[in-house]
Amino acid sequence: MDCYIGEIRAFAGNYAPENWALCNGATLPINGNEALYSLLGVTYGGNGVTNFNLPDLRVKLPVGAGTISTQGGTGNYVLAAGGGATTVTLTEANLPPHTHTLTGINTPAITSSPVNNMLAASNGNNSTVTPPYPDVNLYTTLPLPAGGTTTPNATLGVSAISNTGGSQAHQNMMPYLVVNFIIATQGLYPPQD
Repeated sequence: MDCYIGEIRAFAGNYAPENWALCNGATLPINGNEALYSLLGVTYGGNGVTNFNLPDLRVKLPVGAGTISTQGGTGNYVLAAGGGATTVTLTEANLPPHTHTLTGINTPAITSSPVNNMLAASNGNNSTVTPPYPDVNLYTTLPLPAGGTTTPNATLGVSAISNTGGSQAHQNMMPYLVVNFIIATQGLYPPQD
């Protein structure tokens, strides 16, 4: 089977066949590999005087070179450019807008003593009421309109609903099967159109 010099293939073996090399970023001498060097140059590394590097596709997914439209504009993918991450930590900016609701009930107080109860912070500065708890009367008499009822309203501090989570990174990889990528070091020289 004929192949072009510089052609890359997926290979299920644990070695590179004759006239092929593993795509592992290895440094090759230019002398003896002139045809392959004329195609790759120092695109993937090397000094360009005595040596050059092969592409390194270990634990990487090849992506075609080109420009693509993205949500924020365009993405430009040039030869030998790398990107992506194996783990990602989500931030608030990565989450869709949402709210957290607090559901409660309006129940008449049965005692004016806060013993064994937690009082909400009243100043909205993420403060917490700590023991000994002050003697606070939470009952307020509201003026009752003629023939009607009234419902007291209260504003809770931002500490009433708190953040949660560990801010740990999670794996950012699709399901995969490991194979080797190999590059042809000998073969037909690819003609240009």
